[in-house]
Amino acid sequence: MTAVAPVPRKVEVAIIGAGLAGLTAAEKLLSSGKTVLLLEARHQIGGKVQNYTLKNGGITEVGAEFVGPTQDAVLAMIKELGLSTFPVHDDGKYLLWRHNKRTPYAKKLWLDSLPPLSWLATIQLGIAQYRLDSMAAQIDVRMPWNHANAKQWDAITFEDWCKRWASTPDAKFMMEIVARSVWGAEPREMSMLYVLSYLAGAGNETKKGTFERLVSVKNGAQEWRVVGGTGLICERLGKRIGSENVLLDTPVTKVVSSRDGYRVEWEGGSVIAEKVVVAMPPPNIEKIQFEPALSDMRRNLNQKMRMGQMGKAIAIYEKPFWRSEGLNAQVFPDEGVISLTFDNSPEDGSFGALLGFFSGDEMRKVDKMTIEEIKKSVLADLVKFFGPRAAETIDFVVQRWGKEDHLWGGPTAVAPKGVFAKYGAALRDPVEGIHFAGTETSEYWPGYMDGAIRSGQRVASEILDTLR
Repeated sequence: MTAVAPVPRKVEVAIIGAGLAGLTAAEKLLSSGKTVLLLEARHQIGGKVQNYTLKNGGITEVGAEFVGPTQDAVLAMIKELGLSTFPVHDDGKYLLWRHNKRTPYAKKLWLDSLPPLSWLATIQLGIAQYRLDSMAAQIDVRMPWNHANAKQWDAITFEDWCKRWASTPDAKFMMEIVARSVWGAEPREMSMLYVLSYLAGAGNETKKGTFERLVSVKNGAQEWRVVGGTGLICERLGKRIGSENVLLDTPVTKVVSSRDGYRVEWEGGSVIAEKVVVAMPPPNIEKIQFEPALSDMRRNLNQKMRMGQMGKAIAIYEKPFWRSEGLNAQVFPDEGVISLTFDNSPEDGSFGALLGFFSGDEMRKVDKMTIEEIKKSVLADLVKFFGPRAAETIDFVVQRWGKEDHLWGGPTAVAPKGVFAKYGAALRDPVEGIHFAGTETSEYWPGYMDGAIRSGQRVASEILDTLR
């Protein structure tokens, strides 16, 4: 998508960032008759929602791909855009790779993907889940920092809490997998208040967020995928918005308040806007200079939150061979570069795809490797898990979001201890005519596509209320 019209001198709303949040806000504002210019630093729209075309002509998603129940905003958008979903392949046994031993196991009624662990670890994880759900249920997702225990919870990390309630080696191992696969972060990198707030958001206005919904496939956040890939969501939104309202390869450098509104500047150009939407993760906003400066609360939040570190390797095969062996391709390993795997094959099973996530500390190691070194390491892991057929790839894709210019990580920004209770209230608060979107700002499903869409809808409504 490229602009086909001259850059306007003035618009009602300038939106910085053409990820799912910015696209949603732009589409809603344009459909309400407002003039909008969407400014994107990268060469394409969609942010971390991207399809990738394979050698066999199929597609795979290198960014966000899963949707699930209570994610009402993204499910409604999928339907509105004429797209459909299909279930993530979850039939068959899971695999545990622990202490150099491969153990297949079937689902259980309770936390359906829990591996066969020591009895004490199983008890600890059950108690930990109950306590997490109980604490999260007390949180007002609109204002988690106002909870009576907010400062106490924000003074400790998720790791500190796990040392008390999930202290056995097996329980610690599982909690580390959860932290890495959900946030792309290590337990030591997140405050307990932030974790509880995120858990509380894994629901909607009528259903409380739960640990199980956050981490599960069936009835959870990983239940469905989009036929044709989630990249189609952004592609179809982009067509509605129109290329004449989008500028690509345009990193905004400065936002200056003036008598006419705001002058949004980039190298070689600028536009005047009555309102500005910043649809970016908080840490990335620091790359833009604001005159006058943003509020102290907002600046501290931007400076102290950190991007999670996550990436993907997707190995492509002629067929999803593991299915014939009674496996669902979900593996929980305690060694290697991969932290978790899924069956990433298309809805018709016309080819096989094994998805491996890199997360947290392992992602930082992978970022220092060459593509060939990554492929060698990933395939060595997959062969351990699935046998020699896992080496017979027909294509291989690596995506490292931390190495992507203007994104610098994913899937979301996380709050270390001492940040959320003190500065979290600035997440959604406008600063004069500057409004903030992005999945991190959502009350429900922060860090997910659903949260991004909700945030875009929110800022559009805020602006429409003031421009009418």
